[in-house]
Amino acid sequence: MILRPNGPTRVAITQPDHAALAAHIMRSWRADGLPSSPRRDAILLAVAEHDNGWREIDAQFLRDPATGAVLDFMTVSGDIKRGVWPRAIERLSATPYAAALVAHHAAHVYSRYRSDPEWADFFPMMEAMRDRLVPQQQLLPDYLFLRIGDLASLTFCTAANMQVGEFGYMVRLDGDDLIITPDPFEGSEVPLQISGRDLRDPDTIVTITGVARGSR
Repeated sequence: MILRPNGPTRVAITQPDHAALAAHIMRSWRADGLPSSPRRDAILLAVAEHDNGWREIDAQFLRDPATGAVLDFMTVSGDIKRGVWPRAIERLSATPYAAALVAHHAAHVYSRYRSDPEWADFFPMMEAMRDRLVPQQQLLPDYLFLRIGDLASLTFCTAANMQVGEFGYMVRLDGDDLIITPDPFEGSEVPLQISGRDLRDPDTIVTITGVARGSR
């Protein structure tokens, strides 16, 4: 679950919905050879489905047993964080290239835990799952599309007041405008929309809109 500030409350956005928004952004990506790539469909599938392992977790609010606070994807337990990825990879097994990209993504985004004993088995498992599907060096050039799509959508969904980037791109939020530098959209604007539940009243759906655009 992603918790986005929204006035006096917060909006709970599911991880699969965030991933769908990431894929929506990347469908308009015109840089780095993506439009003509023979692997474009598999890449976009990986972007769209990279968080499908959170589906079961995000079906309900998880709460801190001590405080009752709703937990987001950063504050849930390590067991939950580690457990979502084998499910996601298995669900993509019919498209090995997409599954391999997601396995690589899992190892990449949690790399800060490599020295944590509780995570000792996670990285060899993800890397072995990846390498059984596609050699690492073969997929690395395409990983930027998953990583930047993920960062772009997360920046919008969290309303993060920071600039983040990798692979030569920087992502930031200006109001509800998502700015990516350098411009990967060839001057076009990409409409953005994400919905989630109001934490004060989970029956109330809040929809947030904006645009993604490039900057020189």
